Amino acid sequence: MLIDMHIHPIFYGSICEDEEELRFRGDQFGVWKQGAMSDEELFAEWDICDLTKAALLPLDLTTTEGGWIVSNEQVAALCRRHPDRYIGFASVDPHRDDALEVLEKAFREHGLQGLKLHPSKQRFSPNEACMEPIYDLCQRENKPVIFHAGLSWEPNAPTKYCHPCDFEPVLLNHPGLRVCLSHFAWPWVREMAMLLMKYPNAYTDTALLYVDSPEEQMTELFTKDMGPRWFERCFPRQVMFGSNGPRFRAFKLKRALDQVPMRDYARENLYYRNALRFLSGEED
Repeated sequence: MLIDMHIHPIFYGSICEDEEELRFRGDQFGVWKQGAMSDEELFAEWDICDLTKAALLPLDLTTTEGGWIVSNEQVAALCRRHPDRYIGFASVDPHRDDALEVLEKAFREHGLQGLKLHPSKQRFSPNEACMEPIYDLCQRENKPVIFHAGLSWEPNAPTKYCHPCDFEPVLLNHPGLRVCLSHFAWPWVREMAMLLMKYPNAYTDTALLYVDSPEEQMTELFTKDMGPRWFERCFPRQVMFGSNGPRFRAFKLKRALDQVPMRDYARENLYYRNALRFLSGEED
């Protein structure tokens, strides 16, 4: 079983009918050379690595860029098409006047299962006062939060908003809120490891914006950026598989991670058990 906790469905065919919207997505996400994929193409690629489910991540850029990189409604529509395959997340621009209403609708009417936020693209600090009602709502509704953390290759996304240590007040002040700082907060891997060791409500994923081959980058991450046994010994329940599709492909990342030495229990946690725990909040 494999669950991918980090996919941007910007080229999923059933939501690619509007050419202007598609150009906006490409410009904001920074991917211009890919096109729409049919369900058949998509799932054929998933089958290569036995990918069974994936979290679909939208992004609300209403106040910063005047639009969405996939909307909550589009994610909900995709989930209705394939409820056994997709795990729908919501997004909201924290600076919108109606942010709480948008998020409540996403959770209660569309049935979305978590919140995706990108401080660099949405231009906010994780510890801003406007975030507190959003965190409180997520905690009341038992919805986890995925933040972009570390480097972003997307245009107009200053990295200063996404240093992992800037998220520590959120983890400290909201111990009941499950928080994923994605991309292992690369290049601040050791700072991310520190947060994982300190805070049991902190998670991360493997959706690195790798600069080497997938095999080289995953080996570097698990054996050099941190000690080769840190994952197994210190935070085996807090790292999730994530591919960062469509920028990178899940089957390539899975092939790379298969080559990283780790015990069976740690690999099962990485590939699906930690994702299930992150989504539900229930211990296995």
